Amino acid sequence: MGGGIIGLSLSIALRKRSLRVLVVERGEPGREASHAAAGMLADCFLETPAALQSLATASARMYPEFVQELQDESGMKVDLRDQGTLLFAPDLSGHAEFRDENPLPAPLGELEPELVQIESPVVYLKERSVDPRALVAAALKAAKHRGVDISSGTAATDLLLCDDRVAGIQADRTRYTAPCVVNCAGAWAGGFSAHRFPTRPVKGQMLAVACARHDVVRHVIRTPEVYLVPRSDGRIVIGSTLEEAGFDKRVDPDTIQRLHQAAIRLVPVLEEARVLEAWAGLRPGTPDDLPILGATTTPGYFVATGHFRDGILLTPVTAHVMAQVITVTKPDYELSAFSPERF
Repeated sequence: MGGGIIGLSLSIALRKRSLRVLVVERGEPGREASHAAAGMLADCFLETPAALQSLATASARMYPEFVQELQDESGMKVDLRDQGTLLFAPDLSGHAEFRDENPLPAPLGELEPELVQIESPVVYLKERSVDPRALVAAALKAAKHRGVDISSGTAATDLLLCDDRVAGIQADRTRYTAPCVVNCAGAWAGGFSAHRFPTRPVKGQMLAVACARHDVVRHVIRTPEVYLVPRSDGRIVIGSTLEEAGFDKRVDPDTIQRLHQAAIRLVPVLEEARVLEAWAGLRPGTPDDLPILGATTTPGYFVATGHFRDGILLTPVTAHVMAQVITVTKPDYELSAFSPERF
């Protein structure tokens, strides 16, 4: 249940293990949180919960092979960039060792000539970034190539149970029988009668601009006020907000203007850039900001959701470990901190 990047990548991993897979998606695959994401593959301990660190680091390392495989199977280009991240954070003053271990590889003016001088500690992180929309498009095509069935525009409304175990799902217009169901429904994951997971939507607004020059911003730039994520075609994604607004995906012009102006203060030449679009997405949050991964107490019912701000980052490792859990293989990583039963 759920055709975002988590559901699609897991469907591919399960097909590799010879399972027949149907992805049931309420709208168009990959058009919710996956479509809205910025694509920073940020696994820095300053921003990652301690319980999630090993999983985040493992997933970041899996990305080049993960993307290469999707490109090979889909024939599509995925924009995976490895120019790194410039992280500006006032609280770095208390992490002298971390700063010493992540020095700038060149003077800041050489790394980002258009960036204004910022009186704030800065480190260079060897992080990658990816275009989530290209990633989803490639994953969708690769899944179909692998023989995954996709049912779009079909809302799963509840589980089908027989003798207290999963027998499939009830959809709005039909029902699908299956001995195994995986809830990858993101912010909507808590809406089924069995195991009402405490997922909630956390709104994020952002915008994208286009520059005539493709090197106006060369690295991902993160500050407390705003982040900039360049794409190889000259687009720059500017974000983002964290809002408790329910399932409201409306864009507020004042908020977008505030983000835009914050970006221009960092890189003044962006004032000349053309605004391409503004949008809002709904991240799947949980009470402890950790994902929900694993088997439930209902036999045959699994969950992979609640990735909050790290859905794109955690995609490869989630697909890997959940495929292991579902096929009764000991997972390569400890998942107890993410157990559905903690709620």
